[in-house]
Amino acid sequence: MPIWSYILTALAAYLLGSIPTGFLAAKAKGIDIRAAGSGNIGATNAMRVLGAPAGIVVLLLDALKGFVAVVFLPILIYKIYPTPAIHPGIVAGVFAVLGHNYSCWLKFKGGKGIATTAGVYLALAPWAVLIALVVFVFAVLVTRYVSVGSISAAAALPVTVWIMSPGNLFLAIVTTALGALAIYKHKSNIQRLMNGTENRLGNKKDKK
Repeated sequence: MPIWSYILTALAAYLLGSIPTGFLAAKAKGIDIRAAGSGNIGATNAMRVLGAPAGIVVLLLDALKGFVAVVFLPILIYKIYPTPAIHPGIVAGVFAVLGHNYSCWLKFKGGKGIATTAGVYLALAPWAVLIALVVFVFAVLVTRYVSVGSISAAAALPVTVWIMSPGNLFLAIVTTALGALAIYKHKSNIQRLMNGTENRLGNKKDKK
C-alpha cells in the first residue's frame, strides 16, 4: 500500500533534516551554540561563534540534508509504487525542512530552514534557487542585513516557482508554504528590524 511508503519517506526525511549540524559542530568544541551569539543553530550563528570555516561546513551540511532527502529517499517509494500520485521528492523535502526547523533532538527547536530549503530546491527547482540566491546576495549587499537577504530569498523562491513551473501546482503551493514558514521563523528579526535594533552584517552583535 503506497501510503506506507510515503510515511516511511516522510519519517526518514524528518530524521535526516533533524540532525542539528550547527549544534553538533559547536558541541565538538565544547560550546552550546544555543547559549552563544544569537542562540540559533544555523550557519550564520555557527560562523559567528565557531569561525568562517566551521560555519561554511554547517551551511553545506544543512543544505546537503535537504538535497539528499529529495534525491535519494524517494527511491523507497519508487521501488514499491512506480507512479505515485504525489511526487515523493516534494514530500521528502518538506519533512527535511520541518526536521531542521523542529528537531526532535533539541526539544523540537531548531534553525530557520534557509540552507536546508535551498538544498531541497537545488534538487527540485535549481533555477529557482539560483534566482533566490541572487535576490539574497543583492538584498544583503544593499542593506547589510543577512536576515533581510534570507527573508527576501524566502519570498522570491515561491514567486519564481509559480512563474517557472506553472504546470506543477502542488510544488508551487508547497513552496509558498515553505517560504511563509521561513519568513515566520524570522519573526524576531522582523521585530528587531521594525524597532531599528537589528544589527548589520559585520557587526559583532548581529543576530540572525
